[in-house]
Amino acid sequence: MNSNMEVMLNQTSVKEFVLLGVTDLQEPQPFLFAIFLIIYFVNITGNGAILMIVILDQKLHSPMYFFLGNLACLDICYSTVTVPKMLKNLLSTSKAISFLGCITQLHFFHFLGTTESLLLAVMAFDRFVAICKPLHYPIIMNWQICILMAVTIWTIAFLHALLHSVMTSRLSFCGPNHVHHFFCDVKPLLELACGNTELNLWLLNTVTGTVASVPFFLTFLSYFYIITYLFLKTRSCSMLHKALSTCASHFMVVILFYAPVLFTYIRPASGNSLDQDRIIAIMYSVVTPALNPLIYTLRNKEVRNALNRKGCRDGALAALAAERGSIPSTDMETQNCL
Repeated sequence: MNSNMEVMLNQTSVKEFVLLGVTDLQEPQPFLFAIFLIIYFVNITGNGAILMIVILDQKLHSPMYFFLGNLACLDICYSTVTVPKMLKNLLSTSKAISFLGCITQLHFFHFLGTTESLLLAVMAFDRFVAICKPLHYPIIMNWQICILMAVTIWTIAFLHALLHSVMTSRLSFCGPNHVHHFFCDVKPLLELACGNTELNLWLLNTVTGTVASVPFFLTFLSYFYIITYLFLKTRSCSMLHKALSTCASHFMVVILFYAPVLFTYIRPASGNSLDQDRIIAIMYSVVTPALNPLIYTLRNKEVRNALNRKGCRDGALAALAAERGSIPSTDMETQNCL
């Protein structure tokens, strides 16, 4: 595979690209660096906390939180593909990225983005089964099925990203090497390619459009059935409120992720759209991954309780270490947390 990749890379005279970044203006770049650094820190901290809680708390060892842990891991990796390089370029005069590095970034960006798209559909299906088919839930969403679903969506996403990375690496780049973006993506690279790019554009608009729109449709369909079922079948206001609150968190994440993605990849590529694409890409690759843990912790009571239990246990252990002789008071503090 390495030899094939080397042959592909040798077909072009461009050995590196220059990422023009978030904006062409120099003055606001230190300010943008601070803003994006804070957002990235919130992303890593928030999603890291959710991932840790899902792994450590036995009460969250269920299919819903298994997929939530997958989403938290994805959001950390998804932003890490683009944000560190973007932060470096905001403060550096050298904004070059090697050809191989560019194709690698493109691959992992589409790999993780496609995985998240499919994962959100699976999470919606999980909620549909839990609410509309509660008696069959343990059978339909058993651990073997959940793991199989996770492996399947990660595999499909990897193959989809591999298609784009291979097809893009086979293009010839013989002219300008300035990428009108803050990371390597298919659309801005096609603007720089020499020769025929019709097949690449077809793959982008058709395959990627399908991969984005089909999970979105299935997600929307799941929530439509859930809402219809709840209003027609549920007689308890408290149960209705709890179910709608849980679904609202999921649906909010879906809208924040899908709206900019569908707007970017279903539109035909054009030079006039590249400035808009940079702004939209910031939303789904930088901002949304940082908002996901806030949405789930603020609206999900079980996650909040798990975080409180973890915080209380850590506080009790710290108190025990500081006051080695005060075992009874530490036990009382631990009981108050439970």
